[in-house]
Amino acid sequence: MEAISAKIQFTKISAVILLVGFLLLAIFMFLRQNFVGGMVFLLAPFLIIFIGLIFKDARIGLASVFIINYFALGLVRYVPAPWGLSVDGLLLLVWVSLFFKAFSERIPMSKARNDLTLVVSIWYGYIFLQLFNPEAVSREAWFYAMRGLAFYQFLIIPLSFVLLDHPRYMRMMINAWAFFTILAVLKGVIQKFSGFDPFEQKWLDSGGALTHIIVTGTRYFSFFSDAGNYGASMGFSGVVFSIIALHSKKLKKKLIYGIIALGAFYGLLISGTRGALAVPAGGFLLYTILSKRMSILIPGLVFMIGMFVFLKYTTIGQNNYEIRRARTALDPDDASFKVRRENQKKLAVYLAARPLGGGVGSAGNWGQRFTPNTFLANVPTDSWYVMIWAETGVVGLILHIIILLFILIKGVWIIMAKLKDTELIYPLIGLLSGMFGIMLASYGNGVLGQMPNGIIIYLSMAFIWMARKWETDNATRKTYQQHAELSF
Repeated sequence: MEAISAKIQFTKISAVILLVGFLLLAIFMFLRQNFVGGMVFLLAPFLIIFIGLIFKDARIGLASVFIINYFALGLVRYVPAPWGLSVDGLLLLVWVSLFFKAFSERIPMSKARNDLTLVVSIWYGYIFLQLFNPEAVSREAWFYAMRGLAFYQFLIIPLSFVLLDHPRYMRMMINAWAFFTILAVLKGVIQKFSGFDPFEQKWLDSGGALTHIIVTGTRYFSFFSDAGNYGASMGFSGVVFSIIALHSKKLKKKLIYGIIALGAFYGLLISGTRGALAVPAGGFLLYTILSKRMSILIPGLVFMIGMFVFLKYTTIGQNNYEIRRARTALDPDDASFKVRRENQKKLAVYLAARPLGGGVGSAGNWGQRFTPNTFLANVPTDSWYVMIWAETGVVGLILHIIILLFILIKGVWIIMAKLKDTELIYPLIGLLSGMFGIMLASYGNGVLGQMPNGIIIYLSMAFIWMARKWETDNATRKTYQQHAELSF
């Protein structure tokens, strides 16, 4: 006992000495006017503590990924740094922590042995082999582009099965997501009614205004990478929280989630993103089917048909920018739509003799950054699926769509045929419906793999797959129901 006490005391003394040492080094650097060096030594103790916490509980690392994922792209405007790479670093750190922990305790990696892990591994394998695509020009572009394309889901989905195998983690993710959605809506409202801050204005002046300050009005982007991403993410949030609100048993939860959903849909409208309208359209369509209730199916279909008729065949509310902008999504003569069709025709000619595409990272922003003089870098892809087609060819596009359809169809099967507990069913219906909406919206915008949508979707996929086990495990279901009473 005395030996243990002495060891603890020695550890505390060592920690204090280390902390004081870093502090003195930081002061020394600041005195020499080395600001970067000073900040490194000042933050080093906190970084060491943080890494230690991840090695103690890897879930802390996964939670940090979720948080950073939500803000990383917007932070670049304020602090120019590779924030996106911090997600990679955290995910690899989580895997390293599990590797070392496996020497002292059993890590249940067998939980990740399932068909979902298999199909995302197949997709990552195909993307990895794109390194050897003879058309690929830049290996560096491949490294940056493949992360959102396949690498994150390849790392996150197995981790979810191993570390988040309890429905309380799904509840925690939904509540954290709800909080971040509130922040995103508030930031969008501030931009609309108070204007942009100096950092946002600088970003607009540097080129962002071309797509955000347009003839028909201003497109607001909150703290997201752009208005397209903001609109799609708010549509995703709106669908999920609407469905949860409709089926929550507690009035307090209905009100809170309902207000968040309304706020999210308002965020979608002020983003001016026409393609994002596919998120609630597709999401609520799938919801009406999954609900298996005529009292929801018929009114839901009537509402969606009514909205289509309102936008397509009337001019009601035409003086409102958001409504006017939404109507252009259904106009086949829209100039933007025609330009996209022309670009796709150019790509069809170029890719006819390239079934494996032009290489991952050859199109879009990464193409402009690393290979600006190539054909693909100078033909806008706009759509997620067109980007997949351009970079991985018709082979990659077919494989990608098959995998997405497999995940969607099996998710529907799990919810409709295997689950009975409404405490689980309706949050999962919300997640799957939102995912389907994002998949549809990705035809017009490249939002499927963008932060924060991608990582939320990957976690949602894993939760849907684990739900069958949760429901059959009485102890798991009981503890979840107890925790559910504590949420909102």
